[in-house]
Amino acid sequence: MRVVRGRRRYSAELLTAAIVGAAVGAGLVYLMSERRGGRSLQPMVRRLRRNLADYVGSAREAIDDAVSSELKDLRRSIRRQRKRFGV
Repeated sequence: MRVVRGRRRYSAELLTAAIVGAAVGAGLVYLMSERRGGRSLQPMVRRLRRNLADYVGSAREAIDDAVSSELKDLRRSIRRQRKRFGV
């Protein structure tokens, strides 16, 4: 039971970190645009998009792993209960 709660908490923390990271990144882009004046931000924006895409991809993989692990544990638990009840 503890393992299940720990994984859920880990998923929530991961989602929170993703949201905070996106907000911080957006704020930094805004500050850099104000600081640079009229110069183009395209190279920096492209780099940030690439980094964000990598981050989101790794977060998605972590979430997929957590969900598949939870599903596997749930299926095991269902099998145990069925054996216990003789179904």
